[in-house]
Amino acid sequence: MEKLNTYIESLIFCSSEPVSVAEIRKCLEGVLETPIAEESVRKAVEELRRKYDEDEFSFGIVQAGGGFVFKTKGSYQHIINAHSRQKSKRRLSPSAMETLAIVAYKQPVTKAQLEAIRGVNCDYAVQRLLEKELLEIKGKAETLGRPLLYGTSEKFMAHFGINDLKDLPALKDFESQENKIGEELES
Repeated sequence: MEKLNTYIESLIFCSSEPVSVAEIRKCLEGVLETPIAEESVRKAVEELRRKYDEDEFSFGIVQAGGGFVFKTKGSYQHIINAHSRQKSKRRLSPSAMETLAIVAYKQPVTKAQLEAIRGVNCDYAVQRLLEKELLEIKGKAETLGRPLLYGTSEKFMAHFGINDLKDLPALKDFESQENKIGEELES
């Protein structure tokens, strides 16, 4: 039973929701194949709470929602908020995602072609995607005015976890029956 604290610590750590004393007991009894007293669990949790109350830890175990969970200490909330703001800046807006999807499937594509498909001005979305290095300029079209051609970048591939554009889902996979009007005729 010398590892009881370590087992409980790992259960609380890996759970995204508060873990109750009853859940801890049930799990421990199942793994250790021996009865565990509720008081032993409570004592171990209290020892862990004291351990994490030390200044060397930026987080601690708190009781919330009928169980125990690791939480960042209040004095570190400002750094967590800064990180959250940075993450939200990295997210793509729905218009940027739509623009990126069109480029991925139709590339190389000009901004005029993007705007014809989307029906709105794409200047801002294209600029943001270039800044995030998800799009890159692939050259110039051989048409009047020689507009820039856009395509996806290596960073796009890494971001979406694909190795080749052939790995993108087929467009037919996105067709929804609810978007069809009328009845289809069999040939």
